[in-house]
Amino acid sequence: MSEPAAAPPPDGTGGTQGGGPPVCPRHPDRTSYIRCQRCERPTCPDCQRPAAVGVQCVDCVREGSRGAPVARTRFGAPAQAGRPVVTWTLLGLCVLVYVGQLANPVVTRELAFVGVLAGVEPWRLLTTAFVHSPSSLLHIAFNMYILFAFGPMLEQALGRAKFAVTYVLCALGGSAGVLLLASPDPGWYTAVVGASGAIFGLLFLYVVLTLRQGTVPTSLLVMIGVNLALPFFVSGIAWQAHVGGAVTGAAIGGLLVLTSAPGRSPEATRRRALTWPALAGMLVLILLLAGVRLWQVMGPMAFGYAA
Repeated sequence: MSEPAAAPPPDGTGGTQGGGPPVCPRHPDRTSYIRCQRCERPTCPDCQRPAAVGVQCVDCVREGSRGAPVARTRFGAPAQAGRPVVTWTLLGLCVLVYVGQLANPVVTRELAFVGVLAGVEPWRLLTTAFVHSPSSLLHIAFNMYILFAFGPMLEQALGRAKFAVTYVLCALGGSAGVLLLASPDPGWYTAVVGASGAIFGLLFLYVVLTLRQGTVPTSLLVMIGVNLALPFFVSGIAWQAHVGGAVTGAAIGGLLVLTSAPGRSPEATRRRALTWPALAGMLVLILLLAGVRLWQVMGPMAFGYAA
């Protein structure tokens, strides 16, 4: 009795040597007369994926997804940015520092912003945004709530790096507001704490970005108005930091709107490339204004030099 001949081995294109029926390259035991629209190799039902016309094999679909352009927001951030890592980090740092303040008053003393020390201890311009009043749980709770509510939206729209830089700039703007608007005596000798400057910066940034779309929530404007007016009825609130942060956030929002554009055209790419120089210019401006004000009031002593 004669035995059936063995099937010829498949060739590199999914066919078979010797002119046999075409087989799926991934499943050589399966005959398939349907070919991938991209590589034209035979593909069995398990390896077929629907395409605009016909089907593609799983290998071509995987290769195509690697080279596909990533969807991005108007400001150049990936449309699917994942978890708001920067927002959670900022929240965690503020809570951690607050716990440290409760444990040791030295933390508040070393990190709070004091105007007369800004020239010789410039880190206070930023560290004050992570320090809150140890005697008021409401202080940190309000700031962290606003950061929790608006941080993830802004982080997704701007991207992690731009959002982190924006927060830092708004915090610096709040401290600069104290130097520019507060009376040197006693304002510069009073410790200022809180993330309010940075928080107001984020709120006004959000307002500018939503104004571009014409959809600013009325409730948000009312809340901002109430908080801007609150220092005039409640003592002990550094309204100058609120104003400084708000102006900085609004200015950054305007810069982002001017340097952003939808799409992937050369013009849109060129405009988005201006974002980082614009943010760097904002940093230089904030520090320059603070430095000039310090020199104007205190002279060389502001930076540790003898008069």
